[in-house]
Amino acid sequence: MSIPNEALQQVLQEINQKKVFAEQQLLIIRQQKAARTREDRMLQLTSSEVSSLPADTKVYEGVGKMFVGTPIPDVQKRLKDESEALTKEMSNLNKKEDFMEKTYANSRDALEQMLKGSS
Repeated sequence: MSIPNEALQQVLQEINQKKVFAEQQLLIIRQQKAARTREDRMLQLTSSEVSSLPADTKVYEGVGKMFVGTPIPDVQKRLKDESEALTKEMSNLNKKEDFMEKTYANSRDALEQMLKGSS
C-alpha cells in the first residue's frame, strides 16, 4: 500500500514545520539561558561586594530615577530572592530546552524515515 503523493507531501511539510519551530525555539531558549546566566553572575558579584562592606556602610538602591537608602540585610535578602528566582527560571528553561531538543530530534528522525521510505 502506497501513500498518495499529496498526502506524503503534506505529512513531510508538517514534520518539517515542527522541526523548524523546534529549532527556532531552541535558539530563543539558549539566548534566554545566556541572559539569565549573566544576570546570575551579576547578582553573585553584587552580593559578594555588599557582603564585604562594613555593617555601618550606607547602601543605596535605585528606584526609578532616584536612590533610596536601604539597610544591608534588606539588600542581601533582595539579592538572595532574585538569585533563587533565577535558579527556578533556569530550571524551567532547561526543561524546555530538553523538550525542544527531543521534539527537534524526533522530527528530524521522522523526516529521514519518510524520505528513506519514499525512495
